[in-house]
Amino acid sequence: MQPRGYEPGPVARFLAEDHQRLEHLLQTALAPADHVVRGAYDHFRAGLLRHIGMEEKILLPAAQRWNGGKPLSIAAKLRLDHGALAALLMPTPTTLIVATLRRILEQHNLAEESPDGWYEICDRLAGAEAEQLMTRLRATPEVAMLPHSDTAAVLGAVHRALERAGYTLDSDSR
Repeated sequence: MQPRGYEPGPVARFLAEDHQRLEHLLQTALAPADHVVRGAYDHFRAGLLRHIGMEEKILLPAAQRWNGGKPLSIAAKLRLDHGALAALLMPTPTTLIVATLRRILEQHNLAEESPDGWYEICDRLAGAEAEQLMTRLRATPEVAMLPHSDTAAVLGAVHRALERAGYTLDSDSR
């Protein structure tokens, strides 16, 4: 819930709406509590990878440019979270993987959407470039999807990416 009088800018509105769309897809993928519905999950997976791409390829570089070439202090944490999220999308989805995705997304989205969060900072820094930025964000193409992989190498990469970002796959690690 946003504080009274808070009016998000175009970046904050657009990307927060995408968060809501992705959350709805993830909820649909978990409609039966004991397994993951693959069709809905595949739409979520593609959408989350596109969303991460918008932030990594467009928003983070633009924010750094607007900040005199210096990355914003939050950029390193966002990139670690993005790496962990992308890694979790590689193996076949399980309820444990989806629970971990949700736990990370709750914290990650809060850092982005809150007043004075990353999206609001980007809206302020964009200034006169805001419309050009929005055009680029909206034009971001869908991401080509590779099949899931459950090899030992992939699962090891998942655990390492989670560890680097300060998370674990253990659902009891809240």
